[in-house]
Amino acid sequence: MRSRFLSLSLPSYGSGWSANRRIAIGAVAIAVLLAIAAIVALLTGGDNGHQAPDSVAPAPTGNPSSSEAAPKPSSGSGSVPEQPQIAEPVAYAKAAAQMLWSYDTRDTSRDQQLAGMHAWMTTETKYADWTSVSGQVPDPVLWSRMADQDQHATAHVTEGHYPGAFKQALTDDPSAITEAYIYVVTVNGTQQIAWKNGGAGAEERAVTLAVQCRPHQDCSLAAIAPSVTQ
Repeated sequence: MRSRFLSLSLPSYGSGWSANRRIAIGAVAIAVLLAIAAIVALLTGGDNGHQAPDSVAPAPTGNPSSSEAAPKPSSGSGSVPEQPQIAEPVAYAKAAAQMLWSYDTRDTSRDQQLAGMHAWMTTETKYADWTSVSGQVPDPVLWSRMADQDQHATAHVTEGHYPGAFKQALTDDPSAITEAYIYVVTVNGTQQIAWKNGGAGAEERAVTLAVQCRPHQDCSLAAIAPSVTQ
């Protein structure tokens, strides 16, 4: 039987957020608590990722890490790259997307993967939605199955941009960004996945990130935002 691979899936982000979290991330990111319902409606869409090739094993449904506590720093980060020192939102979002789409179960445990991802999060807990980010990682059973097959993935980012809804919100109220300095960026790219015995596959990826970039400071990750189509 031909080997099949599991992928770090991209669920419909935002569906599991609490009302307070939607306000903190969706509204603050775009209009600092102004026009909350309108902006979230503009940004909410379907799945952030495209369909994987037919050879992909069924991806985990729901959000297996929705209640995942922040990992302990002592667990290490395995192959997860360190957060880069980037102060420009789009460039940072592209680096963050590449990190989220890359993993290596051959030398990284699930706990290490989570710890490495958590290190990219903003330290301003009011704006940090760890649930949306940790939801990238399959549950322990699925991660174990991936490790059994030596599954690993790399990513190539093709482009990043501010969604039309975000740009319009800033045009309507340029000062809205100045409380939280959270920017919404959509990134597109390709994820290449490989596993034992020469198995390999690839799929297109798209994700919308909320990144915090305060003046004169490096950016950090705030959340994976609801998807957009512009």
